[in-house]
Amino acid sequence: MSQVNGYPTARDNLPNSPSLATNRADRRIPPPKQLMPNKPVPPPPTTNAAAGTSQPFDVLIIGSGLAGMSLALRLAENQKVALLTKGELLDAASAWAQGGIAAVLDDSDSAENHIRDTLVAGAGLCNEAAVRFVVENGRRAVEWLVAQGVPFTMDESNHAELHLTREGGHSHRRIVHAADATGRAVQKTLVQQLKSHPNIEVLEHRIAVDLITSKRLGRANENRCYGAYVLDKASGRVVTIDARFTVLATGGAGKVYLYTTNPDVATGDGVAMAWRAGCPVANMEFIQFHPTCLYHPQAKSYLITEAVRGEGGLLKIPGAEERFMLAHDERAELAPRDIVARAIDFEMKKRGLDFVHLDISHKSPEFLKEHFPNIYAKCLSLGIDITREPIPVVPAAHYTCGGVVSDLRGRTDVDNLYAIGEVSCTGLHGANRLASNSLLECLVFSEAVQHDIAAQAAPSFPVLPDWDDSRVTNADEEVIISHNWDELRRFMWDYVGIVRTDKRLERAMHRINLLKSEINDYYASFRVTNDLIELRNLVQTAELIVRSAMARKESRGLHYSLDYPATLPSAIDTVLKP
Repeated sequence: MSQVNGYPTARDNLPNSPSLATNRADRRIPPPKQLMPNKPVPPPPTTNAAAGTSQPFDVLIIGSGLAGMSLALRLAENQKVALLTKGELLDAASAWAQGGIAAVLDDSDSAENHIRDTLVAGAGLCNEAAVRFVVENGRRAVEWLVAQGVPFTMDESNHAELHLTREGGHSHRRIVHAADATGRAVQKTLVQQLKSHPNIEVLEHRIAVDLITSKRLGRANENRCYGAYVLDKASGRVVTIDARFTVLATGGAGKVYLYTTNPDVATGDGVAMAWRAGCPVANMEFIQFHPTCLYHPQAKSYLITEAVRGEGGLLKIPGAEERFMLAHDERAELAPRDIVARAIDFEMKKRGLDFVHLDISHKSPEFLKEHFPNIYAKCLSLGIDITREPIPVVPAAHYTCGGVVSDLRGRTDVDNLYAIGEVSCTGLHGANRLASNSLLECLVFSEAVQHDIAAQAAPSFPVLPDWDDSRVTNADEEVIISHNWDELRRFMWDYVGIVRTDKRLERAMHRINLLKSEINDYYASFRVTNDLIELRNLVQTAELIVRSAMARKESRGLHYSLDYPATLPSAIDTVLKP
């Protein structure tokens, strides 16, 4: 068994993960359409319902991004589903995705090409079984969205075919998109169906406090999840949600950094809850920084999609307006995100710049308005006309490539607990995510989880205790939360950003330990609030990121260390166990 810092690797640790040494036919699990079909299940348990604090469901899905929404719709035919979201349904990171969904749809492309591009971007750390599984199910995932009515952009020369664009790291045009706002178009389409489905209860403005596990219940002979304790933000009450199966679809942890393209809800909740429940996490050091976030005081977390570079956008030094990417990589602007982000970071620090320019003004105004209408409108509202002038951009934390270790059916190490989408780590992304593979991952694994849940018998269910806050009081100084939140995000940006050193990581860990002690005392003494829950999760996630980064004594993919600039011959996952 291979190890990093004493921990088994994800390839060894993935439950039911096929061996990479087997032949192709055996290397992947059957695609979802070959798994057991949906079948009716008995009604969910009604334990505690009379007390008014318990709500029973067949499946609890925590998170309302594309992974959570698509799974809810797939399950609802035969299951009673609760879809939990911290804000509104469209607040998830999926709705912010501009670029699109990568899938092999053109005759000039092939699954082998897409697999190869993914493996190259992943810098040797991808689980090829996971890569092949996702890529080979890509076409059906897109077809499912088309069947739901998602208004994808069609090809100008053949209106019966989807328009395909290209992004950094892809050798072919294979990105299906809806202009430059794919995520929002997909989410809006699914929201309409979710809200009208009789078997789906959407629970908005609620945040999970913690998972309810057999360990919490003192059932030593089991390792199972039974649901979650959930804070209703409107009433301030914590309710018990009983569920036969619980799915973490909580997205990433971009808010652990000062600058991020993520929405405010991306606070690492799923990773932190799974860790406390006993799940291993893997490769948390690999945080993808998007190279091009709009730099403007009035533009909060506004992403400039990689498709702008895919369609000919050029990165330049402000003032001189000279290109610089060819000095860093022969693929220039089409290099993978980690290379582009480091190149921008290098040029900014070398020259003392606050930003660099992304220039696509050489394209016709008609082309830009058709392909990037939202970017055009947003920039114009800020006084930037992209048809005439470059866009000021900076890197920002964008995607968490690591996460909760899960297999190709979405299962974690805790029975009846699944993790899908950005919160999970299946080995698909390796050390660096290939552009537009993330929405594809959400769709493929939501189908896999649906079939796995449908194939299982209903588990027995214990009586779940209500949340006990009888020994805590209301907080007296909530300024502690806001101050610690700000401190955490600033030192994570300074010490655990695009370029790292041992000394910076040690400083970050020292501060994390101090914050954890303060926050745990606060959590034990006062009633939970949304901000306290998120801060507790952010600090836990930050600790896992730093511990993972400290364990990796090399530079690979998204993890770059000045102390260890070389890449080791063997690619080994970092897996941490509670």
